Amino acid sequence: MLVRYYAAACSAAGLAEEQFQLGENATVADLLKAILSMERPKPPEGTPPLRQILSRSSFLLNEVAVRDHSIIVRVGDVVDVLPPFAGG
Repeated sequence: MLVRYYAAACSAAGLAEEQFQLGENATVADLLKAILSMERPKPPEGTPPLRQILSRSSFLLNEVAVRDHSIIVRVGDVVDVLPPFAGG
């Protein structure tokens, strides 16, 4: 599945998007563990670590908000990581 990072999540991850191959019946929670297991460069000064950003982020699965991390993700799905944004 494709994971797309926005704003601070992009800075902390060190890239705008990446692909993950997870087993059948993998969940959003499994995907988050896979994201955090990747070795990454240190984020820029002032950017919180990715773990902290993910704990506060919202997620879209194929453009639909996901609050339940036990939802199954499949090959071909797109997951957007949306950290909290300032402003309106």
